[in-house]
Amino acid sequence: MESPMDVSGIRIITVSGRIASGSTTLARKLARHLGWKHLEGGEIFWEAIRKKTGFAAKDTHLRPDEEDELFDAELKRILREETHIVLETKLAGFNAQGIPNIFKILVLCNDKHGIDQPQIRIDRLVNREKVPVEEAKTEVLEREHHDIEKWRKLYALGNQEWVYWNESYYDLIINTYSHNAEETLQIALAALPL
Repeated sequence: MESPMDVSGIRIITVSGRIASGSTTLARKLARHLGWKHLEGGEIFWEAIRKKTGFAAKDTHLRPDEEDELFDAELKRILREETHIVLETKLAGFNAQGIPNIFKILVLCNDKHGIDQPQIRIDRLVNREKVPVEEAKTEVLEREHHDIEKWRKLYALGNQEWVYWNESYYDLIINTYSHNAEETLQIALAALPL
């Protein structure tokens, strides 16, 4: 295996985005291109919690708050200590605030008016995961609603305006509504000091 590419001043790249916005595709492609490790928080951490609790993916609101706090503590440890990682989770960019040498990418699927396009995200999930439309709707709409309500309570003192996709948390915002997977990768690479 080739040694990982060094990126001047950057140890970790975070990739965050709403469900089926294109963040997983970008994170995988970026990690492959750089020879870095790809860590996907949902697969690594939440799947273990789901197995332990028996909750469905959409039931994030039922997950004990302590599990979120443990997850975030581990996420922050990785962000502080690790290197050559593309870390993909919804809260990675938010949790990376104030930690040096992290490049934070947000992936959105917004139309030309800046409005999120959940139907496109649902269609992407149907095509990618080969799940029925109703299941994809539940994942995109219901799970996202539960996630954001839980995180507003835990991280934003109940502020109903808070969202992890607030662009001020990120160094680069890429809109996959108007860019395909390859273009998205090229935009990310162009923004890095390679």
